[in-house]
Amino acid sequence: MPTSRTAPRRILMGVVGVVTAMTLTACGGVKTTSSGGGDGDYPSGNIEFSVGASAGGSSDLISRALAQGIAKELGVSAPVINKPGANGALAAKELQAAKPDGYKVAVQNASLFTITPLTVSPSEAVKIEDFDVITGVSRDDYVMATNPKSGFRSIDDMKKAGKTIRYGTTGVGTGAQLASALTFKTAGIDATAVPFDGGAPNLTALLGNQVDVSTMQIGEAIENIKAGKLIPLAVFSKERIPYLPDVKTAIEQGFDVQVTQYRFLTAPKGTPENVKAKLLEAAKKTFATEEYKKFNEQNSLTPMEVSPQEVIDSLQKDASTYKAKLDEFGISLAG
Repeated sequence: MPTSRTAPRRILMGVVGVVTAMTLTACGGVKTTSSGGGDGDYPSGNIEFSVGASAGGSSDLISRALAQGIAKELGVSAPVINKPGANGALAAKELQAAKPDGYKVAVQNASLFTITPLTVSPSEAVKIEDFDVITGVSRDDYVMATNPKSGFRSIDDMKKAGKTIRYGTTGVGTGAQLASALTFKTAGIDATAVPFDGGAPNLTALLGNQVDVSTMQIGEAIENIKAGKLIPLAVFSKERIPYLPDVKTAIEQGFDVQVTQYRFLTAPKGTPENVKAKLLEAAKKTFATEEYKKFNEQNSLTPMEVSPQEVIDSLQKDASTYKAKLDEFGISLAG
């Protein structure tokens, strides 16, 4: 889900060239025409990466790291354009309407297709069928954390507290909201949501003890967890996260809640097969570089470099699972 990142994440902006609309180029032999001319081999011009989030968030940093690698592999420039709004829906709609020639692509997040449709009307929902998926990219897991002053060390501790828990999320229709709502409902904990516009204000409120707990992506919280400024209560993956190996999953604690964010490279529907093949090859070569692997580690990202069909299967399964869970407990994320 797209979010603003904490200071440790922002340090990496310099590494991946995080300046809005900044052009990332190869080291030499770069084609710098503004767009493809339609003649000759692809690509004959710049490949624009659009990001449906503000600079500094996971979607932004991942897009810039991948754009940098693909630019180098294909010998072109790859400007990254930030177009935030509606959990990525605004940028997605623009990409959907773009010419399917491979010169406009985007790294999109799963929550736009699995969770946001549960909060908007069918006509507003973005569908994965309207895009060509090039490849899976990476997974960004969620952690529920608390301020040390709360005294909580587990989900059960909140249940025993005998009070209404005020929990922060990174916004409506996000994985953070879904994971929190399901956890409290499953555990039978009386809780009130306090939605924030992104990860940074959510984290700030938690550090300031303005909310009892918050759910956020691991990369947003990990530095403060390591510094002892936050106490992790649960992660929402199927298995424990290598970046936080001592933190139990919600499932381990007896609560069947599994929510994750992942991202994948997309192009407009109808993009030629040879173009998609070149983008995929360049992405695979980027994934294999030590620089990109280090980027994943620094940002607590788990590689999910899978086929387009595996991405689509995951989206369909998650969308179905999340809807069933919300229906089971009578939860609405829209309000």
